Amino acid sequence: MRAVKSKDTGPELLVRHLLHAHGYRYRLHSDKLPGCPDLAFTSRKKVIFVNGCFWHGHNCPRGSRVPRTNRVYWTAKIEGNRRRDAKSRQALENAGWSVLELWECQLHDESLLLRRLQKFLE
Repeated sequence: MRAVKSKDTGPELLVRHLLHAHGYRYRLHSDKLPGCPDLAFTSRKKVIFVNGCFWHGHNCPRGSRVPRTNRVYWTAKIEGNRRRDAKSRQALENAGWSVLELWECQLHDESLLLRRLQKFLE
């Protein structure tokens, strides 16, 4: 698990490069906000989380698989991640922030992703 990164992951870098190329500027991993969002647009009061499907328990084929070994540990770990994510999202929304969660499996179509990001940020 030491090799698993929480910052600068491939999916996160893809989103960052796409946004930066289209003129958007943001703060990275703002620890002043609940959940330490991957991207924070402070002037717009909007944040983006780029989640890995497995680690955050997405309902896609990759996210819904459970490892064959140590199932109890992994099930509890991923469920804890989901609860923590929901709590962070609720805290941000209660503070007036808009939240967008992007899942690893949703990043394959770059033009669709860009339209979704632009719609969220405008």
